[in-house]
Amino acid sequence: MSEVEKAKSFTALHVKGSPVILYNIWDAGTAGAVAASGAKALATGSWSIAAAHGFGDGENIPLPFLVEIARLIASGVDLPLSVDFEGGYAVAPDDVAANVSKIIDAGAVGINFEDQAVGGAGLHPIALQAERIRAIRAMADRRGMPLFINARTDIFLQEADTAKHAGVMDEALDRAKAFEAAGASGFFAPGLVDPDLIGGLCEKVALPVNIMVRPTTPDNATMAKLGVSRISYGPGPYRAMIEWLKAEAAAVYR
Repeated sequence: MSEVEKAKSFTALHVKGSPVILYNIWDAGTAGAVAASGAKALATGSWSIAAAHGFGDGENIPLPFLVEIARLIASGVDLPLSVDFEGGYAVAPDDVAANVSKIIDAGAVGINFEDQAVGGAGLHPIALQAERIRAIRAMADRRGMPLFINARTDIFLQEADTAKHAGVMDEALDRAKAFEAAGASGFFAPGLVDPDLIGGLCEKVALPVNIMVRPTTPDNATMAKLGVSRISYGPGPYRAMIEWLKAEAAAVYR
């Protein structure tokens, strides 16, 4: 498939009630393994890529290195690839768009793009984040690339007390509406775990909704029934692999 065909295929996988499952990867090796296991698309996780290469999360891995990792994954596996691009390695809309263009050059057909102020505090104002998304969409359109922009809000992750998530839902919905109008393709709400809130979000947001698996999220079948269109695993696969590796190594060194 061409890159444009992969982008269209990836978008088509986002079906409400029949979600695309993304078991997040962090390099070409894990991409090949997940692809061989039956995945229909691939997605990196920023935390996992950073940890696997000795960096902390939060855009600490150098952008050229991230672009090279994306290129190696995309060139090694013939599946649509989405790259977790955190906050775009910039704040200004045009700078973010220029950076995303590099990820497209590497072979990615989708990105996660978050609204938290990376390295700062809190979230970007809705208007600024919408402008950033609009700049990415305009750049992708100029290139003829139907890039899947998975607009992520960190509003739930930044409120650690899940009992308070209902209280920030209205702002989450405002963000979803603004991001959709700016050209986002999907809405990602990591940290949201309550079934009623997940179902309400899926009902009220026109964009395909992405939920990240955590120990307290509903199982995948339940999330499908709630209307989720995309389920991702974030750093879970990397953490599980590291624990397995440590156990295997410990058995050798006993």
